[in-house]
Amino acid sequence: MKENIIKITAIIGFVAFSLSSCSKENPPLVYFPDMYFPVAYDPLMKADIAYSDHENEIPAFVKNNGATGLGPVNGTVSHDVDGVADVAMNAAMTPDQYNGGYDESKLIVASPLNPANQKKDIERGKGLYEKTCSACHGTAGDGQGPIVVSGAYSGVPNYADRQITVGSVHYVLTNGRNSMGSYAGQLTPGDRWRVALYIMSAFKGGVNPAPAATTAMPMAATTVDAKPADAANVTTSPKK
Repeated sequence: MKENIIKITAIIGFVAFSLSSCSKENPPLVYFPDMYFPVAYDPLMKADIAYSDHENEIPAFVKNNGATGLGPVNGTVSHDVDGVADVAMNAAMTPDQYNGGYDESKLIVASPLNPANQKKDIERGKGLYEKTCSACHGTAGDGQGPIVVSGAYSGVPNYADRQITVGSVHYVLTNGRNSMGSYAGQLTPGDRWRVALYIMSAFKGGVNPAPAATTAMPMAATTVDAKPADAANVTTSPKK
């Protein structure tokens, strides 16, 4: 009898301990704390360990002042392999700032890419244009891509009717304009210049035409700041 009581007590104790250990609200003993307290990493902020008060001691993070956004792994491809990224173009802009930048971009008639590689750059730009842009702008640059022809979308301009430069085309690819969003997430900084070079070469008779005189286009009334990708949605001026 005594032996049975001991067994029953042991079983009850084991079950009680198991149930209490499985509680996710207040586990008395945690063997794998990351399962209970997952650590969310923000690459631009210092990582905080939810279940501990001590500092993050991971060597790679310590060297980066605790931030978890580390540099590219050796051997990987750089996003800006050409070294032509313009950080200022990625900042949030008001409509007036966006339009001012667009007007200034029309004064840029040469890309920062190596002129010695221009033939190859234009050839690559053609391939990227046909894959990325021709669905709306058309392979002939006439604004009659298959999406437009199908009737699903309209209002895409013919490049022949627009006063553009390689700089303004690059600006629109980077920041978007009107209904066209930014393509900075799809094309690297160098490739955006290559597409711009191809557009000027194929549809405007050359990559370095004289810059067109520009005036700021009237803006729709708004007080909302616009990010580069959607600044296009608060202006009434034409696309690239």
